[in-house]
Amino acid sequence: MASRLASKASRSSTRAGVSISCSCMPGSAGGGCIATLLKMRQTAPMSSSDPEVVIIGAGAAGIAAARALRSQGRSCLVLEGGPRVGGRAHSCATLGSPLDHGATWLHAADRNPLTRFATAAKNHDEVRERHVRVGERWAEPAELAAISAAEERFDAALEAARAGPDRAVSEVAPRGGPWDATVTHWLCTQIQAREAEYLSAHDQFDNGLEGPNLLLPGGIGALVAELARDLPIRLNARVTGIDWSGPGVVVRGEFGTVRAQRAIVTVSTGVLAAGGIRFTPALPPAYQQAIHGLPMALLTKFAFRCASSLGGRMGIEPFHTVRRAPQPGHEPPMGFIMWPFGRDHLFGFVGGEAAWALSRQPPAETLRVARAELEGMLGPMPLGQALVTDWGTDPLFLGSYSQALPGMAGARAVLREPLGALRFAGEATSLGLAGTIGGAWAEGEAAVA
Repeated sequence: MASRLASKASRSSTRAGVSISCSCMPGSAGGGCIATLLKMRQTAPMSSSDPEVVIIGAGAAGIAAARALRSQGRSCLVLEGGPRVGGRAHSCATLGSPLDHGATWLHAADRNPLTRFATAAKNHDEVRERHVRVGERWAEPAELAAISAAEERFDAALEAARAGPDRAVSEVAPRGGPWDATVTHWLCTQIQAREAEYLSAHDQFDNGLEGPNLLLPGGIGALVAELARDLPIRLNARVTGIDWSGPGVVVRGEFGTVRAQRAIVTVSTGVLAAGGIRFTPALPPAYQQAIHGLPMALLTKFAFRCASSLGGRMGIEPFHTVRRAPQPGHEPPMGFIMWPFGRDHLFGFVGGEAAWALSRQPPAETLRVARAELEGMLGPMPLGQALVTDWGTDPLFLGSYSQALPGMAGARAVLREPLGALRFAGEATSLGLAGTIGGAWAEGEAAVA
């Protein structure tokens, strides 16, 4: 399997993780969040009998770990700080049909552990087509071919850089070609949600994502919520401290105290770096360095519902992508996926520093910028109900997914090493599927071993 940032088949996709919580604009009609519609029954009371393993976080890694423990007949309790399960996988029907606010694709489906649970999945690689706006016109076929060739050169540069010391992607990426800036923006700021100067070249190569890239009609968040059904999960049980000084662990929060032989910690590196959980004793310097070497990137997702009278869908077929080539003096471009599964909504992304800047503004500002970007390419559109995610400001996540800083490509391997009765697990500890829900799931299973 060729390791590359993203194969030609997956160039129009984004990485798995994006913000989960959403701010729905006034006028939204019903639907609600799918995890709420399923209404999790995971309200396990605190038991007088201590579990063998306590799991912090009911995202993909925590759910996978709990399922693995249950299959082995071992006791566990999952403590989730929020009101729902799924973590960075969350499906919502606010716009009238399922929409993933977080994990959107099952990347590298042939080696993704969640593929076996997916039904009626659509291989996005087989149905998408790329539409690229260059100034006031659409890119010609020859230009699209040139962009693909530039992407191949980008991949080759990352592969060549793997033989030397770890450096920033910006230092090894091709420069000077007519499409090099476009490709670097798309593959770094847009897909990886961080600018090239903040990305480890080795880590990007090691976690390259090939196709197939699957979309689920019911949403990945809904799938993960269903996989959590009947597990011993306590919602609204935010952990604030873990004492691992003696045999076993003592976990504390407003819910009280839980004692266990082991703890599997699946919260984001953003929460860990911010001191969201106090460890007693403090984590060793190597683990602290690893956490801070894997800061959270931000990929904010937004979506619009459109009037059904859009004759011809603005000339764009379902599943096609629309984006603008970067231009000097202009705001960084966003990317859009049109009419998934033939539905009457579209969604898009903004990543990197632009996403962080917008996260500090009211949600309406993100939607204003996104609408201006879209209509600047397609002309006036009858856009209606809308939503924007708030992944970067949600204290349970503080970002979308981890990215290794230049020189910190080894941080994931450090963080996943067992530490006494502690084990960290999630997309941040994945070696090969970092930043994806499949990587988080696999790490949850591995943490049980």
